Amino acid sequence: MSRSEREHKRYAHEVAVTFRVGTTAIEGRTRNVSRGGLCANVADPIAMGTDIEIDIVLVFDDGMESEALRLPCRVAWCTTVDDTHQIGVAFRALDKQRSEYLTMFLNFLDDQHGETRPREQSIDDRFR
Repeated sequence: MSRSEREHKRYAHEVAVTFRVGTTAIEGRTRNVSRGGLCANVADPIAMGTDIEIDIVLVFDDGMESEALRLPCRVAWCTTVDDTHQIGVAFRALDKQRSEYLTMFLNFLDDQHGETRPREQSIDDRFR
């Protein structure tokens, strides 16, 4: 699928994210986020197809943080990059409340990007 055919706009945004695999918590940093999932860098690999949960937190300009949004996901891919791993996850079906919180999160990113660069420059647009 080409970038122009993607279902959801991607935002190049770095934020702390915690991957929860059973009782194990793996910290990472997002590379990009969309309505359908995200890509992040982590120290430890997670096998493709693994069902996990993630906690994602917004950090505002004043240093304040939002409450963690926990989302069910499935690992779509995992690859080694230098001495770390890049993981792509797809969000699973969300209940109404989590869906609304995710929409609010993405609207915040859209508003932030509108202040710093034109709206049409999502990560997908910059790499066409």
